[in-house]
Amino acid sequence: MITLAIMLATIMQALDTTIAMVALPHMQGSLQSSQDQISWVLTSYIVSAAIVTPMTGWLCARLGRRQVFLISVVGFTLASALCGMAGSLWQIVVARLLQGVFGAALVPLSQAVLLDINPKEKVGQAMAIWGAGIMIGPILGPVLGGWLTEQADWRWVFYINLPIGLLAFYGIARYLPETKPAAAKLDQFGFVALSLTVGLLQLFLDRGVQLDWFNSSEIRMEATGCAIALAFFIVHTWTCSGSSFLNRALLKDRNFVTGSLFAFVVGMVLYSTMSLLPMLLQGVLAYPVVFTGEVMAPRGIGTMLAMLFFGRLAQRVDLRVIMALGFSLTSLSLYQMTQMTLDMDSSTIILSGFIQGLGIGFTFVPLSAATFFTLAPELRNEGTPIYSLMRNIGGSVGISIAQALLTQSTARAHAELSIDLNASNPMLQTLPEALSAYTPTGLAALNYEVTRQAEMIGYITDFRMMMCLSLLALPLLLLIRSAKSAS
Repeated sequence: MITLAIMLATIMQALDTTIAMVALPHMQGSLQSSQDQISWVLTSYIVSAAIVTPMTGWLCARLGRRQVFLISVVGFTLASALCGMAGSLWQIVVARLLQGVFGAALVPLSQAVLLDINPKEKVGQAMAIWGAGIMIGPILGPVLGGWLTEQADWRWVFYINLPIGLLAFYGIARYLPETKPAAAKLDQFGFVALSLTVGLLQLFLDRGVQLDWFNSSEIRMEATGCAIALAFFIVHTWTCSGSSFLNRALLKDRNFVTGSLFAFVVGMVLYSTMSLLPMLLQGVLAYPVVFTGEVMAPRGIGTMLAMLFFGRLAQRVDLRVIMALGFSLTSLSLYQMTQMTLDMDSSTIILSGFIQGLGIGFTFVPLSAATFFTLAPELRNEGTPIYSLMRNIGGSVGISIAQALLTQSTARAHAELSIDLNASNPMLQTLPEALSAYTPTGLAALNYEVTRQAEMIGYITDFRMMMCLSLLALPLLLLIRSAKSAS
């Protein structure tokens, strides 16, 4: 019952990170905002959640884990209701900020609770359950958000949290035992420095593409401020005589440090792929929204199957072998995606998505188990939010890099493809009349086709970059201690 209650809260938070994406155009019209302004509905949530996540350990020590869990569920549910009732852009942005503040602790707390209520031999199965809850968000969020928006109204992507939140609150209040609060001092300087680092980094990543990166004075200021805040945080962490905001004991655990780096890479690959595919399928290949959800569904099936198998494999096979299999499958799927063309059928998308789902499932869950296997139980409340923070930052970095690389690659490919589109090229005369370069209508159609070709090249470039990243991460597995060596 504890597992069911905390996973309801986890699924609620994980869904909300992506469910609003497909509803943004409808929100934009309803709230009378520009495309640039409506993006704050997403970024405000990410920024506030990223800043508050590292405070989870201190809050649990000060108030008790059950109390923090209940406050987070209530606050998140009420903030969801405020999002649904918002009548202006600024009202929904403030409500999303509150959602991020209260939702930040839900995922790391659920992971810490599952680690505590299960013995070591059951850690693999517990992380499989936790991983399933985390993966539901990126997999089902866009599909469910599109269906709710089409069948009802965009406000229901937030109202759907109300019944889930009520059930989660009842289960946690009824079954989760309270941990004993203890006197805990907040490292205010460390918290402010880390908050500025994360907040400025998120602004830098979110607005960089729109403002042409370092050609903008705003982006230069955000990058400089982020670097200064990070330098202060690192120096303070290593020289603080008392307890620092980032517990230095976490950095002494090799599995935790390596696992957090892996989580960063997994976040990059997972979230960047999930952000690119809907745009590719709907924007370039002109797939309807419903069909897009259908061809992306096998990705979730692959992830769920991998998690089911992992529960049995964990006790027989070295976790590092399972993670190597997962990264290899992910790399294979990304290679298949580099072979995509404009005239392909949906089988390529379905097969590559299913294989990538298997790969992510065989990577994410054993990674969580290996990261915390050697970590002392008293450090879990502080370790789980840092682990979640690294995964979220990896996702933000991955999305920003993918979008920037997509824009640059598309522009470069368009310029290269357009070189031969001139009157001196005799091949232009062989084109059908609909694509004639000598009529305004034909020239526009020809430019449209060149743009599609260039965009596909841009997406392929992104997929190739992520494939290389997955392969380069494999040697990090040698730094992770196995269960036998750790014991």
